[in-house]
Amino acid sequence: MSTSAFGIVLLAALLHALWNGMVKASQDRAVVLALISLGHVVLGLVLVVIAPFPASPSWPFIIASTVIHWGYYALLFHSYRLGDLSLVYPIARGIAPVLVALGAQFAAGEVLPFSAWFGIVLVSGGILILSGRTLISGAATKASVTALATGTCIAAYSIADGMGVRVAGSVTGYVGWLFVSEIFVVGYVFMRRGREMVFVPGSVWVTGIVGGLVSATAYGLVIYAKSITFMALVSTLRETSVIFATLIGVILLGERPWKFRVLASCIVVAGVIFMTLSG
Repeated sequence: MSTSAFGIVLLAALLHALWNGMVKASQDRAVVLALISLGHVVLGLVLVVIAPFPASPSWPFIIASTVIHWGYYALLFHSYRLGDLSLVYPIARGIAPVLVALGAQFAAGEVLPFSAWFGIVLVSGGILILSGRTLISGAATKASVTALATGTCIAAYSIADGMGVRVAGSVTGYVGWLFVSEIFVVGYVFMRRGREMVFVPGSVWVTGIVGGLVSATAYGLVIYAKSITFMALVSTLRETSVIFATLIGVILLGERPWKFRVLASCIVVAGVIFMTLSG
């Protein structure tokens, strides 16, 4: 993996952790998620105007990714309703790299060197350690199960987008139409709330719109990175967002135990080093 690709994905990881922290801390997570999707739609409309239309072979992937994202948002909402950021985020993001690596190998024929696999395992192990205390103690709840389902969705749309962007002929066009397709998520939440949307606090609107722009930028950077290097490496490096999410949870949300989580984050960093050197 080149230095530029590394920097792009690391920035995306920071932005991803940031908008997830915004959702968790929000007083109305459903509306914030809908507004984040709305932010995607607005940016997507700009992109589809200035970018070439995606090639026809990419549209099955755009449709598949759109459907998977609907499930992802629903599961993410319930995950944060049921559990803490420091529990849900590590489980969801931890299971994804292994699934992406396996899926990319079988679906896209990507064969990674041993050192890359070692880095992937180390990163995933460090991420899962963050939630291991809960699982081992038998205190796993619906939040853990929902988070695992969320991680499965992450892996599924990661593979779909990684394959779709490669046949789209235009990375920007692919991202633009993918974002525009999220209008269905916005419409669903807004229709469910109906007139209640008028009484949504201004702070929620600001959080959602800003979160949407941050999220759109993060995902756009990841999709671009997938077009220039291994999908599995991009997806794994992106999981360093757990480090940033851990700091957000510990410092801003007051979640504990902080020492245990920082140690696990260091393991993630070690895995990233192995993974990057193998590229």
